Amino acid sequence: MTSDAWARWQPITLSLLRIVAGLLYIPHGAQKLFGAFGDQPAELLSLMGLAGVLEVFGGLMILAGWYTRPVAFILSGQMAVAYWLRHAPDGFWPILNGGELAAFYCFAYLFLSAAGGGNWSVDAWRRKRQAPAA
Repeated sequence: MTSDAWARWQPITLSLLRIVAGLLYIPHGAQKLFGAFGDQPAELLSLMGLAGVLEVFGGLMILAGWYTRPVAFILSGQMAVAYWLRHAPDGFWPILNGGELAAFYCFAYLFLSAAGGGNWSVDAWRRKRQAPAA
């Protein structure tokens, strides 16, 4: 494939990354907030409760592509904090401390905060609606 052919896939893969990241993130919050998947719900007014709120509602916003950049930036920071507070005390390397997901989400969301939500997003739909008619 030529570089032009690959470039045509970029908007689609950006949207797919955002959608999949949001879909996979929401269950982590559901575990914390609602005790889903066999866990006990966290206290709402705790760090775990706050994490659950960010993961459920932030994940839904990422999934829809609604305010993608600011939400992704906040979630990237949340994952950086999660890595350093929860995983790093067990050792630096993510493979040894169980922090692979936190590290990956941190950088995936950092990327989305820079790149935006892609063409298949509420953000893109809102931009099209607000654009002046030609």
